[in-house]
Formats: sequence, C-alpha cells, structure tokens
Amino acid sequence: MDHDPDLDLILTRDMAVPRGILWMCWTTPEHLKPWFVPKPHRVTDCRIDLRVGGACETTFDVDGNIMENRGVYLEVVPEERLVFTDTYTEGWKPAPDPFMTAILTFEDLGQGRTRYTAVVRHRSAEAARQHADMGFHDGWGMVAAQLEDYARGLG
Repeated sequence: MDHDPDLDLILTRDMAVPRGILWMCWTTPEHLKPWFVPKPHRVTDCRIDLRVGGACETTFDVDGNIMENRGVYLEVVPEERLVFTDTYTEGWKPAPDPFMTAILTFEDLGQGRTRYTAVVRHRSAEAARQHADMGFHDGWGMVAAQLEDYARGLG
C-alpha cells in the first residue's frame, strides 16, 4: 500500500497477543467496548455488522458529551485486514461530514505476537493535520496499549 504523508497518519505496534484475539477485539462489540477510547472515556454502544457495506457504529461518552460515529466496512479479510470509513453510513448513504478511512492490518509474527498497523487516511491534508493536532498518535497509541492489555487477558 502506498502511503501519502500528507493524507495518512500511521501507527504500528508489535503486540504480545495472537492476531486472532486482536481480530476478535476489533470485530465483537463486547470485546471492543472495554478498550476502544482512551480512558476515562467510554464506549456506551457499539454495533458491528461484519461484512462489506455492514454497519460499523460506536457511541462514546467523552466527559458527558455523547459522540456518535457511523460508518461502514469497506473490506473484511478475517485476521488480516479490516477497512472501515465514515464517508458512508449503512446502505451506502453518504455521510454529511466524512472525516477518515481506517485501514487495519494484523501480521502474524509467530510465537503469539502480532504486528498491528493502523493507517488512517484523510480526504485532505488539512483534515490529516487536524487529526494529528487533535492528538492522533497519543490517542491511538493509548488505545493500542489498552487493546493489548485487554486482549492479553483473553488469551
């Protein structure tokens, strides 16, 4: 995959968790809710219809503010690749204010380890800068650490 430094923000972590467990954490609501936003914020609702065009929806409580995120899956390759976007909502309805597309890969490193990579692609350089300024690397890094901690407890 070609990366555009003006549009793409990238986070890579090698995790001491098998990719099947990481995949389950990303694709099962009860396993996504505990780690998906930086604590102390929380996911209050999650709906996953794990198929191309299926709903990828989360609702966050951030300091008492409810934030709804609606999107769809664009690609689903079990335990290898998961792509979702907020450009469309379920039924391929265009979103009024799209922000990003996330491309997640899970590379088996052997011995129960996985290289987890999140590429977050934006429509414009301005949107990518805005996301970086919002704390993409710190926030997604914290969430990756929470994911690994949670997933280790499932193994």
